[in-house]
Amino acid sequence: MTTQPVVYVTRRIPETGLAPVREVCQVRLWEGELPPPKTVILQEVADCDGLLCLLTDPIDDEVMAAGTRLRVISQMAVGVDNIDLRAATARGIPVGHTPGVLTEATADFTFALLMAAARRIPEGVDYVRAGKWRTWEPMGLLGVDVWKATLGIIGMGRIGAAVARRARGFAMPILYYDPTRRPDLEAELGVEYADLDDLLARSDFVSLHCPLTPETYHLIGETALRRMKPTAILINAARGPVVDPDALVRALSEGWIRAAALDVTEPEPLPPDHPLVSLPNCVVVPHIASATVSTRERMAAMAAENLLAGLRGERLPYCANPEVYTRSREG
Repeated sequence: MTTQPVVYVTRRIPETGLAPVREVCQVRLWEGELPPPKTVILQEVADCDGLLCLLTDPIDDEVMAAGTRLRVISQMAVGVDNIDLRAATARGIPVGHTPGVLTEATADFTFALLMAAARRIPEGVDYVRAGKWRTWEPMGLLGVDVWKATLGIIGMGRIGAAVARRARGFAMPILYYDPTRRPDLEAELGVEYADLDDLLARSDFVSLHCPLTPETYHLIGETALRRMKPTAILINAARGPVVDPDALVRALSEGWIRAAALDVTEPEPLPPDHPLVSLPNCVVVPHIASATVSTRERMAAMAAENLLAGLRGERLPYCANPEVYTRSREG
């Protein structure tokens, strides 16, 4: 009788991901609400053939060294900045992720953040709940227009392009900055390429959709924030550390920019007593841009596809380090 491969799953995920894995594997599942401590991950991977993890799990070379039987790592997320891809490739371990699937949900949510900050919706909700709503006020909770305002998008990948498509419905002039210029999208969407300084200076809204890399770490710091209009609004649905939180606190407190709306933060989660949580001109939500039922179910299914392909010795359908296959052939 063939022994089933052993898989460790670091958090409960939708059944679309768990069910197909349970059919052919011995599944060990972390049932806690919070992520498993790294010490637990180190213990669990010691005799595992596969690991299904989340972006909250630090999967570094120490973890991979402990997992002497690991044949595949599958992450239920698009970004893989929590995984040491270089170490995985060196060890011949393919790493799966879930690209594309959350594009539309994240673009929808980006506009929800933009509108919430522009029209001061969270402040309005708090105003009503606090019993302050006594009459219609001609000067109460004035926001800013979105219609025909200039949108600057930093990172013109799938999500950035999807945000641009939505912005066209608001007749917004759209600027974008990306290391790779996109003439195809310039023609399709009428977006205008701009260098970073120009984009920051001209935009009424600046929306971040770039990956977290050494080059983008604290890309939006004091210098960038001071280049923005004092009436501008910053939206971050990318990764928290793209923005320097200390600089953002000063920018919002001292009026360098008008407001910010954050789905992601540094650190994550933000402590309840962090200044960004209490600032009235900062909307903070708990990393929920992809949190729709259908999106999370598809992400879980893709994570299972990657995991099972790796366990069968097949190429991962959604591989974050495809060079691992070149290395294997050369080796």
